[in-house]
Amino acid sequence: MSEHIAEANEAADSTAETQHRNLALLVYVLQGFGFVTGGLTWLAALLVNYLKMSEVRGTWLESHFRWQLNTFWYGLLWSFVAALFWLVLLGWLAGGLVTVWLLYRIIKGLLYLNDSKPIIF
Repeated sequence: MSEHIAEANEAADSTAETQHRNLALLVYVLQGFGFVTGGLTWLAALLVNYLKMSEVRGTWLESHFRWQLNTFWYGLLWSFVAALFWLVLLGWLAGGLVTVWLLYRIIKGLLYLNDSKPIIF
């Protein structure tokens, strides 16, 4: 009897992890599409992160959710800084650097997620 309970618990844990992993993947995809939607999907990704963070707390996926949140907030900050550089005609350079940094974080996160590894900051 206890074996069946243990198997049921393992199956439930596996299902929950798969769902949370899919959510992390969804957030990376939404962040990636942010480059073609003018940033609208970034807001959806942010919402998913904040609504589901408590469910992944204490798991290896928590590092991905934190990584995604940091990517959003620092990306927003660096975008504002890049916008200021447009005033001195260096905005294209600053904007390009922000874009490369954002793409790096999205791709790195996807690769670690694919390998089922946490991200170490």
